[in-house]
Amino acid sequence: MHPIWWEDGKVVLIDQTRLPHRRENICCSTYREVGEAIRGMQVRGAPALGVAAAFGFVLAAREYANLSRELFHKRLDEVATALAATRPTAVNLFWALDRMQKVAAEYVGTDPHIIANELEKAALELATEDRENNRLIGRFGLQLVCPNACILTHCNAGALATAGYGTALGVIRAAQEAGRVERVYVDETRPLLQGARLTAYELLEEGIPTTLITDSMAGYVLQQGMVDLVIVGADRIAANGDVANKIGTYSLAVLAQANDVPFYVAAPVSSFDFQLTNGAQIPIEERRPQEVTHFRGQPAAPVGVDVFNPAFDVTPAEYITAIITEVGILKPPYKVGIEELKVQSRMKDGNG
Repeated sequence: MHPIWWEDGKVVLIDQTRLPHRRENICCSTYREVGEAIRGMQVRGAPALGVAAAFGFVLAAREYANLSRELFHKRLDEVATALAATRPTAVNLFWALDRMQKVAAEYVGTDPHIIANELEKAALELATEDRENNRLIGRFGLQLVCPNACILTHCNAGALATAGYGTALGVIRAAQEAGRVERVYVDETRPLLQGARLTAYELLEEGIPTTLITDSMAGYVLQQGMVDLVIVGADRIAANGDVANKIGTYSLAVLAQANDVPFYVAAPVSSFDFQLTNGAQIPIEERRPQEVTHFRGQPAAPVGVDVFNPAFDVTPAEYITAIITEVGILKPPYKVGIEELKVQSRMKDGNG
C-alpha cells in the first residue's frame, strides 16, 4: 500500500480522513493543495509528510519554471516556508524540504525547467528511499520480536504514515512474515482514532490477528501480561533520545516500564533532530478543539467547555528500551549512538 505517489505530473494521495469505510484519492496539482492536504490530515505520518512536501515542492518548481532564474529560486524559498508551516512537530517535513532546497541550490544559474526535472527525480528517489528504509527497519526490528509475540502499538506508523510498508508496522509486518506474531493490540488513539481507523485497517488487510482496545485499556492489558512488547513510531527524536510521538505515547511508555514490558520506537534517521538537545525543545502542535468536542461532525461534549488538544507528547529516553532505525538498533545511552548517526548523516550529505 502506497499512500502517496506521483502520476502524470500530479501528486495523488489516499484521503486518510475517509478510511476505513471509503477509499478515495485526492489529486493535487499545486503545492497549495498539497499544503491543505497536510494541514487537513488527509496525508499524515512523519515520513509521509516529508514525501508529500517533496512532491509539493516539485509542483511549485513546475509552476514557477517560466520566471526569471532569480525569481524562481525566491519563489521556491517561499514555498518551502509555506509547506514547513503546515505541521510543526514532524521533523521529516523540514528534512525533506531542506533536501529539496539543496538540490535546487546545486543548479543555481541553470534553466528552471531543468531544475524542475531534477527536483522531480529527487522527490521520486526520496519516496523510494523511504520504502527501502522501512523494510530495513523491519529487518532490524525483527531481532527484538520473540516467537508467538503479542504486540501493542499506538497510533498509525504503517504504510499509510510513510511512502509504504511502515516503521512500527514495518517491524510487525516483518515479524508476521517470519511467523512470529500471535496478535497485535491496537490502541484506538483518540481523538482522531488513527489506531482504530488506520492501523486496524492495515493489519486486517494483511491478515494479521488484531484486537482493538480503547486507549484507557492499555494499562490493564499490560498488567494482565497480555503483551510481550510495545512498538510505536516517532515524529521527532532529540539528540538525547527523547521521542515525540502521537499523544498518549508517553503514558503508554510509563505503563510498559511499570509492567516490565519492553518499549520500542521505530523510526528512520530522518526523524532525528540533531539540533535539539532534549525533548523539551520539540514544538508540540495543538489542534482544533472540535477534534475533541465532536466526532464525525457530531457534538460529543457540552457547548462552551474548554479544551486542551495537544497532538503529540514527549517520551523521555529513560522509558525507551531501544530505537530501531534503518542502520541498526540504538540502545542506551542514546547520546552516543545518536551522535554517531549525526556524523554518518553529515558524511552522507557531503557536509562531513
